Amino acid sequence: MKLGFTAIALATLLSLSPILKTAAMAQQPAVPDAPAPQAPPPLSGVESGTITPGLGAGQEQSGTASSSTTTPAQQREQPAPSSHAPSNQVEIQTTPPELPGTGEGVEKISTMLHIQVNFVEVPVTVKDNKGKLVAGLTFRDFKVYENDSFEPLRVFTVDPFPLSVAFVIDQSLTSDVMAKVNNSLGAIQGALTPYDEVSVFSYASIVQERTGFTGAQTTRLPAVLSITKETGTEMLAPVPSGPLSGCNIRENGACVDPNIQPGKSAGAFNGIMTIPKEIHTLNDAILAAAKELSNRPKGRRRIIYVISDGKEYGSTATYKEVIRYLETNKIAVYGTLVGDSARWGEGYISRVHLPFTMYDNILVKYAHTTGGTLDSERGVDGIEKSYAKIAEEARTQYTLGYLSHQPFIDGKFRKIDVRVDRPGLEVIAKTGYYPNAKDAQ
Repeated sequence: MKLGFTAIALATLLSLSPILKTAAMAQQPAVPDAPAPQAPPPLSGVESGTITPGLGAGQEQSGTASSSTTTPAQQREQPAPSSHAPSNQVEIQTTPPELPGTGEGVEKISTMLHIQVNFVEVPVTVKDNKGKLVAGLTFRDFKVYENDSFEPLRVFTVDPFPLSVAFVIDQSLTSDVMAKVNNSLGAIQGALTPYDEVSVFSYASIVQERTGFTGAQTTRLPAVLSITKETGTEMLAPVPSGPLSGCNIRENGACVDPNIQPGKSAGAFNGIMTIPKEIHTLNDAILAAAKELSNRPKGRRRIIYVISDGKEYGSTATYKEVIRYLETNKIAVYGTLVGDSARWGEGYISRVHLPFTMYDNILVKYAHTTGGTLDSERGVDGIEKSYAKIAEEARTQYTLGYLSHQPFIDGKFRKIDVRVDRPGLEVIAKTGYYPNAKDAQ
């Protein structure tokens, strides 16, 4: 009986197996076929043999229509265009800047200052290897970089600007040098025009404003210069120690300077003198002149002209504070070096500053940073000629104007680099500036 039942069950399973197999195959998902191999799309222009040098085989020269349609696969493979120019690319300005007519450059620059709040004005002086002014350059010869980025020129003019000059006279010079400066002051008016204006400052231990801005050819200027003359300081240096330390500088048996008598400010009761320190408040004098200049109207060259040996000690204002004020208000420092700073060889050594000591010549840093120039003269005739020479340089400059790519008011310093595409030339321009909110008015 058991064998008969088993045989019947086995026969039943064998008869149902095709049906179960078909149901299982119906539930299993179908396996997709492998993609058929496809040939890559042909390169455009290869068949005709027109491959453009430098552009590849898939691009044609400008001005010709494309002979093939770009497929989606080609669009994915093409790299995105770069927004930065190659580092070895030479910047060439193809669009000329605005070139105002003769006599219209000053008005155009002033208008741009009012309309374009990010307009930057850069006066430039160009000299040859002999120190002579170079004329006849065009906008194509200049390139301006702000923060190492090329800036196309928007305005270019060679028109002379009226000058607003703040003369700063050093009265802490020695008596012999001060006498030469006094004799040369009469030549200042001859270096200026009726369109210029002048203010006069003097300094030694303190700063004095002798007059506010007045016409350069008025009778007021020579009168003010005449009362600005001083005798200067004593040339001899006292001996700080020893038996002669008490008032060693005498004249007819009397002490020349009461400050170095025993018991006075120099001491010397114990045989050792305390020499009073020299005070040369040059930083304070330049800052006072710059504050007066910052209120002058737009469209004028703002210049501080310093007649000094460049010594600085005892000022309340620091060099960094003063130079920032100058760079914010578009003020250049020019000057005539006299005294020790005008001597051959010694004048170069005085530019080196030792820490914790007096600055022997800080005017060089002021002139270089603000785009001004200096002249070293020792005689009266040379000092007089330097006034006219530097006034000519300040008046006959190339004026470049561009629109800055930087945000206008951010308080950050912008570096400026002006280059001329001619060998053997010296380019004198300010090294940078700070944005000024007054330009937005």
